[in-house]
Amino acid sequence: MTHDRKFRFAAQLGNAPENSARSWADQARRAEDLGFATLLMPDHFGDQLAPVPALAAAAAATTTLRMGSLVFGNDYRHPLVLAKEAATLDVLSEGRFELSLGAGWMKTDYEQAGLTYDSPRVRVGRFEEAVQVVQGLLRTDGPFSFDGTCYQVHEHTLLPRPVQQPGPPLIIGGGGRRVLSFAAKHADIVSINVNLREGTGGPETAPNASPERTREKVAWVREAAGARFGDLELNALIGFVMITDDAGGIAEAMAPHFGISPEEARHIPLALLGTLDEMVEELQWRREEYGISYWSIESDSWQDLGPVVSKLSGT
Repeated sequence: MTHDRKFRFAAQLGNAPENSARSWADQARRAEDLGFATLLMPDHFGDQLAPVPALAAAAAATTTLRMGSLVFGNDYRHPLVLAKEAATLDVLSEGRFELSLGAGWMKTDYEQAGLTYDSPRVRVGRFEEAVQVVQGLLRTDGPFSFDGTCYQVHEHTLLPRPVQQPGPPLIIGGGGRRVLSFAAKHADIVSINVNLREGTGGPETAPNASPERTREKVAWVREAAGARFGDLELNALIGFVMITDDAGGIAEAMAPHFGISPEEARHIPLALLGTLDEMVEELQWRREEYGISYWSIESDSWQDLGPVVSKLSGT
C-alpha cells in the first residue's frame, strides 16, 4: 500500500514534570524543538492535567506546535460545551488546534464519576450524534439546530468562531468496525486503535493489535471512505518503545502474548523496537504497509525518539 502522506509525530503528554506551570511550558517547548508536530493529551480522570486548560497553556508557550486530545471522551461533556472549548482553543492557539472525539471507553472513569457505563452500541450512538453537533456548530456561521435522540441544540450560534476554516481538523479514534467506518466518512484524521470494548485496556487487547488486525482495520476505513480515502490521514499510538540492539529477542518474547510470530511482533503498531536506525526503517515500512504516517508517542518515550522524529518529520 502506497501512501503519500508526510510523517508527523505527536508527543502524548499528560503531566507537568515538576507539577508546575513552568515545567509544563518547558516540556511543550522541548517537544516543539525536537520536531514534534503536535502535543496530544489523554482525557481521563486519573493522574493527569485536565486537557482544556493545559492545552491553552501549551499554546501560549509555543509558536508552531499543534495540540489536541487523543481523544476527548464524548460522555464527559456535552457536545455544545466541547464545541465552544474547541473554538476557544483554536483562537488561543492561533489555529493550531486539532479536535478529537471518541465514544468513551475506560470503565473506571465512568465508575468514579458516577456515570452509567452503557453498552458499546449505546455509547457509540451518542458519539455519532455528538460528532454531528460539534461539527455543525463549528462549521456553521450562524444559528445551528440539531434534534437527535440524545442531543438537542436550538438555534445556537457558536462564538467565538474558530480560526481554521471550515473548522479544526477532526480526529476520530477507534478499534471497531462501526467507529472506524463512521470515522472514514466524517473525520479528517482516523486514529487506528485496539478494540477497547471491555473497558480496561488490559492484556486481552493484545491480539487485536496484530499486523493482521491492523490491515483489517485500515481496510474497513478504506471501504467506508470510498473516494475520500486519499484525503484521510491515518494515526496510531506507540505505547511501548525499546531502544535495543536485540530487537529480535524482544520480539520473540512478545510474540506469544499476541499470538503471532516473532517477525510479525516487530510490526505491531503499538510497539517500536530496535536501534534508532532500525526504528526509522520500521516506521517507513509501516507507512508503506499500513498507510499510517501520523504517530503519537507515549510520555515515557517521546524524548528518546527525538532523533527518529527529527529524521522523519516532513519526509
